[in-house]
This record gives sequence, C-alpha cells and structure tokens, in this order.
Amino acid sequence: MALQGRIPVTHDMVFPHGAMVRGEATQVDNFDQSTKDNRVQEIDKVTGLRVWQVRVEDMDPEVRKGQETITVKILADVCPTLPDTIHGLPFRPVEFTGMTVTPYVEEGRGRPRMAYSYRATGVQAPSKGARRPSGENQAA
Repeated sequence: MALQGRIPVTHDMVFPHGAMVRGEATQVDNFDQSTKDNRVQEIDKVTGLRVWQVRVEDMDPEVRKGQETITVKILADVCPTLPDTIHGLPFRPVEFTGMTVTPYVEEGRGRPRMAYSYRATGVQAPSKGARRPSGENQAA
C-alpha cells in the first residue's frame, strides 16, 4: 500500500471555509495507564509529544449533518494557547499547522464506516491569506 499511517495535509485542504474552536484545549488521557485517581496524559507514539484536543466547528456551509464538529488532536509539550474568541461569541477562528489525517474504519455505531483522525503540531489565529468566516472582519 502506497499510503500508510499519517498523511500530511494542509489546514485549507481540511477546512477550506475555515474552522472555529469551541472551548479550550484539554489533555487526552491514556486510558491504559490512567486510573480513577491518577490521570495519565497520552504521549504520541510517533513524536513523543503530549496529546491535547480541541473541538472544531467546520465552517463549510455544505458539511453533512453530524460532521459539523470534529476533534483535532494537537501534539505539543505544553497546552496550546488558543487565539482570542470573536467578541460576543464562544468561538475562536483558528488555523492548524503541521496537520496530518489518518483514515480508519469505525465499527462502534452499527455498520462500519470510514472515519478520520486529525492531528496538528500547532494552532494559531488564521493567517492573513486564509479564508475567514463571514462577519469576522466587520466592525462591532
């Protein structure tokens, strides 16, 4: 097989209409090593970095129902600092750097289906050339 493991992608390939994070970055627990009293953070097997996660809203107006929100895992030694929220809203426009996607078969919901695991090595405010969600640059 020509493509195995993590496939490098760009933010614009995954989120051509932009992406917004809801909430804060949280640590991903290692379920094999964690106990009820002692949470152990997941360490990425490829990079050796700690794993954090954020809930991401895909701003594509044609996104399928049930796929509007995905999780992106961020690999970093310390908890990533997210960009500021949009005034008056709980969302943060973001751009991910160092993205990869790993396809897999999800079997837990009835019949098996193709699913994707997204990872990034960084998160920042959208760059000036990036597409921004409508209304973001309007005066308050």
